Amino acid sequence: MAKDSPIAEVVMHPARLRIIQQLSGRELTTAQLRDALPEITQATLYRHVAALLEAGILAVVDERKVRGTTERTLALGARLAVADLDEVRAMDTAQLRTTFLTFLGLLGETFDDFLAAEDQQLRDYLGFGMSQLYVADDDLPALQSTLNDVLAPYRKERPGTRRVALASVLIPEAE
Repeated sequence: MAKDSPIAEVVMHPARLRIIQQLSGRELTTAQLRDALPEITQATLYRHVAALLEAGILAVVDERKVRGTTERTLALGARLAVADLDEVRAMDTAQLRTTFLTFLGLLGETFDDFLAAEDQQLRDYLGFGMSQLYVADDDLPALQSTLNDVLAPYRKERPGTRRVALASVLIPEAE
C-alpha cells in the first residue's frame, strides 16, 4: 500500500478547497471569508483555516485589533495547494480517485454558483473544452512553467477585472 500523501489529507476536503478557492489571488479577512462561505459554520471554518495555516497552505498577512479581538487577513501561503509528483505517486488508487472526485465536486459547485446567478452577461466569460496534447516526460515541466508564466499577470485582483476560475487537468490516455 502506498504511503499517505500529506497534501491530499490537508487540502482535499470540500470546505478546505472552498477556502483555498476564495483566497486564490486575493487577501481576505476572516470576516470576509465567513461572508463568502455562508454554508460553512463559523467553528468549522476556523477549524479548517487553522489546519491550512498549520500546513503552510494559508498565511496570515495582517492582523489588527477590532472591538477587542484580533482580525486576521489571510492569503495563500508559500506551500501551494497542489500535490507534487512525489505526492501523486504516493497516493493509492482510492486516495487518487477521492482527490480527483473532490476536485470535480468543487468544479461542479463553482458551475452551479455561476448558473444560480442567472446573469446572462457572465456567459461571455464561460468556456470549457478538452484538447489532446502529445508530450514526452521532459515536456511537462516546461509546459507547466510556460502556463504559470502566461497566467501570472492574471492571478492578482486589479481594478476593472472579474474573477474567473480556470481549472486544468492532465489525464494520460492508457495505451
